[in-house]
Amino acid sequence: MSLRFRLNLLVTMLSLAFMVAVGWVLVNDTRVSIRERVEAAMRVTVQLLDTVIVSSAMNPSFGPTHIVMQDFLRSLGYVRSSHIELYDHAGNPLYISPESTFKSDVVPPDWFVKLVSPEKESIQRRIRYGTLVVTSSPSGSVREAWSGFQQLILIGAAFFVTLNLMVYALLSHSLRPVRHILGAINRVEQGDLTVKLPDFKLPEFDKIGHSLNRMVASLDAERQLEENRQLTHLIQKHIEDERRSLARELHDELGQYVTAIKTFAVAIANKTKERAPDVEASAQTIVAAANHIYDGMHNIIRQLRPGSLDNLGLSETLRDLINSYQQQNPELTIDLKLNGELNKLGENININVFRIVQESINNVVKHADATHIQVSLHTNAQGDLALDIHDNGKGMEIAHVDQSNHFGLLGMRERVQGLHGQFHIVSSLAKKSGGTTISIVIPKAINN
Repeated sequence: MSLRFRLNLLVTMLSLAFMVAVGWVLVNDTRVSIRERVEAAMRVTVQLLDTVIVSSAMNPSFGPTHIVMQDFLRSLGYVRSSHIELYDHAGNPLYISPESTFKSDVVPPDWFVKLVSPEKESIQRRIRYGTLVVTSSPSGSVREAWSGFQQLILIGAAFFVTLNLMVYALLSHSLRPVRHILGAINRVEQGDLTVKLPDFKLPEFDKIGHSLNRMVASLDAERQLEENRQLTHLIQKHIEDERRSLARELHDELGQYVTAIKTFAVAIANKTKERAPDVEASAQTIVAAANHIYDGMHNIIRQLRPGSLDNLGLSETLRDLINSYQQQNPELTIDLKLNGELNKLGENININVFRIVQESINNVVKHADATHIQVSLHTNAQGDLALDIHDNGKGMEIAHVDQSNHFGLLGMRERVQGLHGQFHIVSSLAKKSGGTTISIVIPKAINN
């Protein structure tokens, strides 16, 4: 059922209710008017006939009362709203008044007659040699009332039809923008975000159109942002894959060559130890250089892709990372708190959480001048992963930091948003309560 049909039906019902109420008031007023008119006519008629009866009794020379009354009634003729009958002493009718001819061509329906007709009233007068009976007769008044009521019905019906046609036309014209709005919503539902509604004359529809246009623009921007996030996530995934492949190549290929060089140098040193001390010294130098290359290579591999992440899981990898930073920065105290199912998070979350912790500690070491870092990682019963990193460094003014130029913060935020998580950073320059806190929540991390 369309809105236009509902509004038109509402107007129709209200119009019918109004017409019924007006009709009922008119019928009620008509009934009261007819009753008062008939009662007044009855009183006047009875008083007139009583006067004739008294005059006849006081003047016997006029003749018998019933004869005088008969002559008077014949000369009187029709009396409106009253029906007069005169009988002799034997009950034979001497006179019966004629029926009303007023609007005799009008035939009111029975229901109208029942609604407006008052109760019949009958008065008898005993006269000499006869009986006079006067009965109320509202038929003429009823026909007159029905004639006027018919005109009101015709006028009301014409008004009703005209009103409904005008309302239907007005609603059709006024609700025309609804089709455009619904069509635009359907197109948006199907993924078309190029929809733009025009300006409408009605202010309400115009506001709806502008709101829908702004919503579509926001959805388009959100879709582009989501596409960019997916692209960023894909790039990061490819970068991690390339890092893993490069770390494997370094370990498998270069590691074997360095090991071979070291093995050959050790063999040469052993064989020339007594016969050619200078050759043995050169061989030992090669061994030391090979060891240095091997240690540097392993540091590079650890930076590219921590092998423990694949073999031991996230918890042990984070512990190894913290121990490495602790050894390199003995003046810095780093606390690590782990709680919950942290070895069921999946490859994607593992590497992103590791990179976020790694980048955070790097930022603290380079810029914060902190003496203490606290890293807390835990999961709750719903499977959400929470990571909090706090330091007691000098802090920063977040409002004055252009995060788009700080790729560390930007990279961490993009990693978290790529996992549909929440990233919050709070920092203060206060001396006692200063420092920076990074809070991250990744929903349903275990299910991933």
